[in-house]
Amino acid sequence: MNDNSSAEPVVPAVVFDWAGTLVDFGSLGPVAPFRSVFADEGVEITYEEARGPMGLAKREHIAALTQEPRIEAAWTSAKGRPPRDVDIDRMYDRFIPRQVNAIQDHATPIPGVPAVLAALRRRGIRVGACTGYNRPMLKALEEAAREQGLYADFSVCADDVPSGRPAPDMALKALQNLGITHPNRCIKVDDTTPGIGEGLAAGMWTIGVTVSGNEVGLSERDWSALPDAERTRLREAAGRKHRAAGAHDVIDSVAELMPCLDAIAKRLENGERP
Repeated sequence: MNDNSSAEPVVPAVVFDWAGTLVDFGSLGPVAPFRSVFADEGVEITYEEARGPMGLAKREHIAALTQEPRIEAAWTSAKGRPPRDVDIDRMYDRFIPRQVNAIQDHATPIPGVPAVLAALRRRGIRVGACTGYNRPMLKALEEAAREQGLYADFSVCADDVPSGRPAPDMALKALQNLGITHPNRCIKVDDTTPGIGEGLAAGMWTIGVTVSGNEVGLSERDWSALPDAERTRLREAAGRKHRAAGAHDVIDSVAELMPCLDAIAKRLENGERP
């Protein structure tokens, strides 16, 4: 679909998640810092457990992990009591610098993303982004991504709003700062269940990302090394989870976005709304 450059595009803006959607294939950056702050407390958590609440603001992510029955039991066994808010605050304080350092190695654009963002901008479509990272983490990520030619027109982090995902606050703030007043014509793209919930709560068309994101959780190299049957299994499992969360469509990565955007634009022209 070719938008008339003299008029506002049918879809005026797309708001992306950062890690696992725009950069960091597999959303690997946060996993080791989460595991390490629990290990400091004498509690080992698995990669899968560390990924479970992905998409939430990072302090809320740590809090959610402490509420997982196995982790809470392991904590109580190690400490002689359940985890408390002061423990969550202590872990979060240690998490922040570790995550900032890890971001430097996990800011590579996911293949196809730069070309898609360029295509959006050629059509006059504004590019927003939001993240469960806090402001120091986002600053590090934006600087590292920009060095590789990738940037959003406006980014929002969990610190900027009263409520993080799955509340709509970050997506709506991004649209507001992009000059958008009609979220139901815009698209949210995310690789996590809380991020999909955010887009839906904001009244946006919402697209879930499977292969490059947290649900599959593999580096590009590890993904490519899998047998075809295993790739199909993982892709379909992630897609089912995203659709169950309410995603209007599901793609492997942002590289596949443009046909979905065109289909949504046609639905909008036919009077449909999310």
